[in-house]
Amino acid sequence: MERVLETKETILIRISGPDQTGITTAAMAILARADASVQDVEQIVVRSKITLEIVVEVPSGKDVLKDILLLGWERKLDVDFELVDAAPSQSLPTLVVSIIGPDLGPADLEKVTAAISKANGNIERIQRLAKSPVWCYEFEVHGGNLEEMRGLLLDTAADTPRFDVAVQRTGLGRRAQRLIVMDVDSTLIQNEMIDLLADQAGVGDECAAITSAAMAGQIDFEESLRQRVALLAGQPEEIIDLAFAELKLTAGAKTFVRTLKRLGYKVAIVSGGFTSFTDRLQEQLDIDYAYANTLERRRGVLTGQLSGPIVDRKAKADLLTTLAEAEGIALEQVVAVGDGANDLDMLAAAGLGVAFCAKQIVREAADATLSTPHLDAVLFMLGVRREEVVADELSGSQ
Repeated sequence: MERVLETKETILIRISGPDQTGITTAAMAILARADASVQDVEQIVVRSKITLEIVVEVPSGKDVLKDILLLGWERKLDVDFELVDAAPSQSLPTLVVSIIGPDLGPADLEKVTAAISKANGNIERIQRLAKSPVWCYEFEVHGGNLEEMRGLLLDTAADTPRFDVAVQRTGLGRRAQRLIVMDVDSTLIQNEMIDLLADQAGVGDECAAITSAAMAGQIDFEESLRQRVALLAGQPEEIIDLAFAELKLTAGAKTFVRTLKRLGYKVAIVSGGFTSFTDRLQEQLDIDYAYANTLERRRGVLTGQLSGPIVDRKAKADLLTTLAEAEGIALEQVVAVGDGANDLDMLAAAGLGVAFCAKQIVREAADATLSTPHLDAVLFMLGVRREEVVADELSGSQ
């Protein structure tokens, strides 16, 4: 007697319509009664509209389609079916593309998706992470070349100042990023520490002239720093308190640090400024590590000299590496945020280097750019939703 082999069909079931409690439960109950095997499932709710897609293997002789259609009729849902290949789709390397801007419209999304396609990437999912204080969309992309895609998207962002982009590999590395290293001047704070001190000392113009010469490449960072600090010689140390009173945190700075801490991140600040400021910021914001230059003082007066090693471009990168080693964190799991040329080595050493409201040379070299002056927008590049931040802030205030 010839043996009859059991055959199975692989079907994609798509259910959509007004979201209601129990839709997924009812669908799974029908499939369970039919001894169907669920191969894949995905559900999303947008503006109270549900889309539920289930890939199932249905044994021959089992009629689940009729019962699923009845479920749709009873719940006023749209239901359709499609026979699909039983073999699962090939798993390809996944990238995450984040775009951030004050108002992201269809023209912006068109440019981003075109760049992804040009790099041979296939968009599998799009989700909105925030619409306040800025908009952020996250694209999950399969296939494509990371460096090519990043280059195309950064070029697109440079030509379209309306938005910023970040391209990262997904997976455990991205989820496990546990160290943030930040610059301070014009990053964590809106000011420049040396300028605040120079203004209190009445030498603001002289300080600005040295800064301009340094920016023009006429003198290096260390020499320009020493020259500017020399202008403070003979000033009472009380000008530090007066200068600190004028310091302004960057918008979103408190939220940024507080959220990172609650997520379990270690937070460090490394600055070409001064410990007289960074030590206070460390205490105020509950920051784990703080490094900066030390102003020399004698008998309550600034000497115009610095004591100890200088925190310059190389030192920032070295400190990032040292902190990662001390915390047992791989460099690819470190995020660095900065705005100036002396942050370039630090941004390059990190797994994700973010150019925050940065000079053009830094924007061109960084992994990601952010031109909106809200520091907490960096959270969106880490996959954190705005709603999660708000909920955490509310729970923390209770």
